[in-house]
Amino acid sequence: MTERGNYLWLAHSKLRPAVLGAEILTGDLPEDVRGTSRIIRGGEAIWEAPFLSGEANMSHSIANLEHHHFKYDQFRCPGDVHVHFFGTATLSFAHAIKTEPGDIFEIEAEPFALKLRNELTIAQSNDVRVSAL
Repeated sequence: MTERGNYLWLAHSKLRPAVLGAEILTGDLPEDVRGTSRIIRGGEAIWEAPFLSGEANMSHSIANLEHHHFKYDQFRCPGDVHVHFFGTATLSFAHAIKTEPGDIFEIEAEPFALKLRNELTIAQSNDVRVSAL
């Protein structure tokens, strides 16, 4: 985790390209989000844990994160849309879970109706050669 290197990198660790789905919540941000994360293998959950998220469960406020995001010109572009992804400290690797291709990562939480499900696949490696000029 980027922010473990330096707590001042918290805002920067949240800036990345990402995909949206299965639902997008618009309007006021939820203060308290509760849900369950699980890893499914062969149709059975091999790991499952509850999580807390939302601003009431965060170390930093949304206002603080926005202050640090938007102090950089490149993040203040007219027409851009900024999305807040809430995180959680619920981590499968803390329980020595070793994932495998085909495992399904599933997250469900209020106030969302749909579960987010992603299957783990391994991309083929490409040999890339980089040389200094």
